Order: sequence, then structure tokens, then C-alpha cells
Amino acid sequence: MKLSLDALLVLDAIEREGSFALAAERLNRVPSALTYTVRKLEEDLDVLLFDRRGRKAELTVAGRDLLEQGRELLKAAGDLECRVKRVATGWETELRIAVDGVLPLSMLWPFVAEFQKAEQPTRLHFLHEILGGSWEAIRDRRADIVIGAPGEMLASGDFAAHLLGELNMLLAMAPTHPLAGLPEPLEDEQIRQHRIIAVADSSRHLPPRTLGILDGQETLTVPNLHSKISAQQAGLGIGFLPEHLLRPFLSDGSLVTRRCSKPKPASPMFLLHPKRLEGNAMKWWVKALKAPGWWQSVTQMQAAEYSAYVME
Repeated sequence: MKLSLDALLVLDAIEREGSFALAAERLNRVPSALTYTVRKLEEDLDVLLFDRRGRKAELTVAGRDLLEQGRELLKAAGDLECRVKRVATGWETELRIAVDGVLPLSMLWPFVAEFQKAEQPTRLHFLHEILGGSWEAIRDRRADIVIGAPGEMLASGDFAAHLLGELNMLLAMAPTHPLAGLPEPLEDEQIRQHRIIAVADSSRHLPPRTLGILDGQETLTVPNLHSKISAQQAGLGIGFLPEHLLRPFLSDGSLVTRRCSKPKPASPMFLLHPKRLEGNAMKWWVKALKAPGWWQSVTQMQAAEYSAYVME
């Protein structure tokens, strides 16, 4: 067989990093080794996989098609490795845990420390998802567990949803913003006239969801929560933020809140996991995350901790 999983890993790393040098660093190899792998694969398949005319390594049409199909093979191989390891020892090779972007990863560090005491072989892989991306992550198996999936979407098939709690969402803006000086409550028509700052939904396949955006309202979309808060502090727009995350910015005066005539309902946050818990690591985490009390600690963090989180 001319195509190997190692060659696909190399193609994947180059495409994600944008260069042979950065991909080599990611794979802990020298760039020349990656160059050799790609050229050998091109020779074996008799196709050109990369357009090397520009400064950035760009896949050709054939190269992109190979990589898209190859990623399915890489995922299948990874799942097989994990399954075999689980069958042999009861512990997964890797556990992928997605966390919604409004929640700090630091809230999980006590769990990680406790998990490590079990001295098991499972690697933990954390990632952030936004809005519908959290639900898609469990559906498409990008993640084994999702913490804080928002909204009212329902898990289906082999997946279950456990309500963790709710987040209160408040309309926030810079104190210099025109809406900040208007009497409360604000009407939808007043809000609609001003730009809203939104964090991009991380869904790859599901229709992207929006949060608190009115029909016809101008929108500035940013990649993460830190950028959203920064843009609102700069007076570039308004936006809804979780009440608990607003505390340090209300205290230092960089943001203010305004009541709306149609208050936004609290956002339910779910723990998503397979209905059938096969591996020991997944069983451990689901049990820990369903324990009462820890969710309340998220909304009781100190202001300094929130400030550090949004800078992540």
C-alpha cells in the first residue's frame, strides 16, 4: 500500500500549521523528514499534493481531497487504538473533553489533579467549543464528553444530556456607549440600532447559532470571549455576557449593564455524554461532573480569577 497513516499525519499537520517548519515542530521532527515524506507520497501516487509557489504551503485540489478522506482514516485509526486499549485494560488511550467557551478550563484543574491520582494511562485532551459546536462535538465524536453545552437542543441516539445549571445573561457595554446613557429598560428597537459583538459558533456542519442578535442588527463576529469583552470595552458594540463573568469589569468600570424590556432568559448548561459509558476514564469523569456542588463554584469564583480566565 502506497498510502500510510504516518503520511496522512504529516499532511494533516502541514495543513493545520500552514508550513513544513511549524508542522515539523508540532510532530517533533526535522522539516527535511516531512519534505521527504510528502515528496515520496507524491511520487508513489503520481500527483502533486502541495502548491509550493507561495510562501505558505497550500494543498492542491487533489491534496485537499486526499486529506479530507485521510482524516476520516486517522480518526478511525485513533478510535480503534482507543477501543483496543480499553478492551485490554478498561482505560481509554485518550479522553477528549470539550468545554463551552463561556466556562474557564481552570474550573477542571481540581478534577484533573484527582484523576491523576488513579495512575491510569488515559491522556486528557481539552478543547473549547462555542454554542452549537458543543452539541456537534458530541454528535460527530470530536469529543467524548461536553461540559456546558448551552441552549435547548436535545441529545439523541446514544447520547444523554444532564442539566448542570443555568447562566444569567446581561446586556453589557462600555460606559461611553450611547445606550449606556439611556433610561431603562431598553426596548428592542433601541438595541437594534447598535452593533452587537458575537463570538463565532464553532460548528463545522450544523447551522451556526446566534445569541441575543435581533433581526437586522449589525454584527461584529470575533473568535473568542476575550475578544468579545475587549471589543465591548472599546465601545465597538454591545453584547450579552454571563453575569458571573461581568463582575471584574463592572467593578473596574470598564463595562456597565442595562436592563432590557424583554429580559433574556437564563441559559441552561448541559453535560453531554454517551448513554453507554464503556471506558473507566469516561465513567470517572461523568460521575465526578454529576456530583452536586461543583457547578456553583463556577459562578462563585473571585473577580481576579475571572480576569485571568478571559485572557486565556
